[in-house]
Amino acid sequence: MGGSPRFRFRTPMTSPDTLTIADRVFHSRLLVGTGKYRDFSQTREAIEASGAEIVTVAIRRTNIGQNPGEPNLLDFLSPDRYTILPNTAGCYTAEDAVRTLRLARELLDGHNLVKLEVLGDSGNLFPNMPETLAAARTLVADGFQVMVYCSDDPIQCRMLEDIGVAAVMPLASLIGSGMGIVNPWNLRLIIDQARVPVLVDAGVGTASDAAIAMELGCDAILMNTAIAGARDPIRMARAMRLGVEAGREAYLAGRIKRKYYDADPSSPTEGLLPSTRAA
Repeated sequence: MGGSPRFRFRTPMTSPDTLTIADRVFHSRLLVGTGKYRDFSQTREAIEASGAEIVTVAIRRTNIGQNPGEPNLLDFLSPDRYTILPNTAGCYTAEDAVRTLRLARELLDGHNLVKLEVLGDSGNLFPNMPETLAAARTLVADGFQVMVYCSDDPIQCRMLEDIGVAAVMPLASLIGSGMGIVNPWNLRLIIDQARVPVLVDAGVGTASDAAIAMELGCDAILMNTAIAGARDPIRMARAMRLGVEAGREAYLAGRIKRKYYDADPSSPTEGLLPSTRAA
């Protein structure tokens, strides 16, 4: 374990490696979105291939019962099988976000685990952190278990924890950009101080990005575009599942220490035959 960068293991190595968010236990560390697929049938196929147990739904954009007569996502993804995570994608004020999640709670019979995002700019989709903090305070006080999309700022994440959120979800890079993790150092700072699960949300482009995030010590990853926008979403969903699993295993195993100026032979150096090289 000497080469491991840090030791914030929430689960003993001898116990099942489960993910706990609020009072809920999950076995998959990959959370997936439901937007941008060709249709609900492809959505279902990709999510099945991903192995995800939590699926997030944009309440302002996806019908889960608020639009009678239209196709209902819940006919394809049953709440009996998946934990539905309503989100506030498309909200730009705390008031709109709170109203949206209260509607979701009614539609889902009192379900209170939600994803909060309050955007600040329609171009880069960065979070508006003052509005996000205000919405988080209201929702926590109202009995919601709030997972929060936020900037990769350790101070803002600590403020969200102090409010009482269930998880912080810093972006790795811009939503839908596929740029991967552009600032691993900030993520490490957030992870090292966190008392709640830390999930990368936004920016993952391929399975290696997912593995790197997990190797850093993130508890889980949420993604949508990286799967739905792939040439073959079903195959990419399987790849992301394997990337998350591999990254988590590598993190728990503990990587060797980096040696920038020295090599270390992997084979024994004792008991070697005498060299025949000329002096």
